[in-house]
Amino acid sequence: MPPAPTPGPPAGKPLLRALRGERVDPPPVWLMRQAGRYLPEYRALRDRAADFMALCGAPELAAEITLQPVRRFGLDAAIVFSDILVAPHAMGRTVRFSEGAGPLLEPLAGAGDIDALDAERAVDGNRALLETLALTRRALDADTALIGFAGAPFTLAAYMIDGRGGGAFPRTRALMTDDPALLDRLVAVLVRAVSALLVAQIDAGAEAVQIFDSWAGLLEDDGSFARWATAPAAAIAAEVHDARPGAPAIGFPRAAGRRFAAFAEGSGVDALQVDEMTPLAAMAALQRRAPVQGNLDPGVLRAGGEALDGAVRATVAALGGGPHVFNLGHGVIRDTPPENVARLVAAVRGGSP
Repeated sequence: MPPAPTPGPPAGKPLLRALRGERVDPPPVWLMRQAGRYLPEYRALRDRAADFMALCGAPELAAEITLQPVRRFGLDAAIVFSDILVAPHAMGRTVRFSEGAGPLLEPLAGAGDIDALDAERAVDGNRALLETLALTRRALDADTALIGFAGAPFTLAAYMIDGRGGGAFPRTRALMTDDPALLDRLVAVLVRAVSALLVAQIDAGAEAVQIFDSWAGLLEDDGSFARWATAPAAAIAAEVHDARPGAPAIGFPRAAGRRFAAFAEGSGVDALQVDEMTPLAAMAALQRRAPVQGNLDPGVLRAGGEALDGAVRATVAALGGGPHVFNLGHGVIRDTPPENVARLVAAVRGGSP
């Protein structure tokens, strides 16, 4: 009788297996902002477009940029090169990027501007993004997953109300207090827009999607967080799951703190992206509710060396008992040496760069 065949590795892409609740050893690894300005190959392409939004709207360039870090580092996933503000831009709220000031938008003037927003334009105006995804998917190998993404409704609303990022978002804070029903109307439009855009990205080739609520930390009490972070995420996750069963949705309410647990319970997302402000012990507790991703401080990656090796080992040890995707707590910092990313990937996989 011939010997029984030796079992091979479980079928499926490592990232997708982890996001669906499987423990994968070593954990799959990708990094937020893994494509972009810290890479010399990105800088060589950057000036071939008039500005950042034009670069996002050039599918062949955007697909090449998406693929650059995968080729260089052998990451387990590519995340499409784009920006969360492509949704409001497509909906008629012109976005431009100013060096040193970040994104700038014309602020919404009131109810009339909100009522004029058309959620369908979030897809119709982002055909270039969908083409980028299709081009990228065709170029990836059989083990590398493709991630699409969108901004969460509250974060998009904050940019659209105040007209810029960072700072205290005074107009958004005022609207939360003075006319919360009007903010509800804006968030409802954005729920429809984001849901449709994520489903379209899946149809174009994305195998998982991430919802970035970068400014969820502005929601300082449990009621406002539930109303404008958890409930919109739940509506989007339900739409994605109903429309495209099997495509995991990752939720990232940055700076949620102790509310991560409530978000995990109430949002319906398949996995949680966790920021660098959340201790590993808290992340391990969240892992009992859902697969977890993130936590490593981008500053530690930028510094590199033995401190990076130790942080990677600590993270893998703390989370190795359950479904875990290795990632940063925020995006790669622009002056991060590329060799530090190679070192991180090797450390996650138990080797040396």
